[in-house]
Amino acid sequence: DNVEDRMGHGRYVIFYFLCGLSASIAHIWANPNSNTPSLGASGAIAGVLGAYLLLYPRARVVVLFFVFLIEVPAILFLGLWFVQQYFNGMLSLGVKSVVTGGVAWWAHIGGFAAGALLVGLFAQKRYRPVARHVWWSQAR
Repeated sequence: DNVEDRMGHGRYVIFYFLCGLSASIAHIWANPNSNTPSLGASGAIAGVLGAYLLLYPRARVVVLFFVFLIEVPAILFLGLWFVQQYFNGMLSLGVKSVVTGGVAWWAHIGGFAAGALLVGLFAQKRYRPVARHVWWSQAR
């Protein structure tokens, strides 16, 4: 359950940058008068999460729940994560960045949406899991 392996390295890089670009566009759209610079990869990472949700919705994700580690389906975890981003994004409209803690909520939303929309173009239809090879294990 690996997005990069499912796409291939070259396609994944292009996908990642397109998600980051989409995230930046969403952030600018939601904050057109902002003088605060935006820097980070969270929007592109959100795009990878959007792709993961569609590629592996039943994958089990380990999360910390109070003091326990539990496994939940990716669709539940990422669905709740997206709802939280959307809720905070809606609350952030019209308020200064100081109030939102400097988090680019709309970059997360835009990146996630881009990842969900673009995954069909980048994921390989005939997927063969990549054999893991540890190169240093052959050193003698």
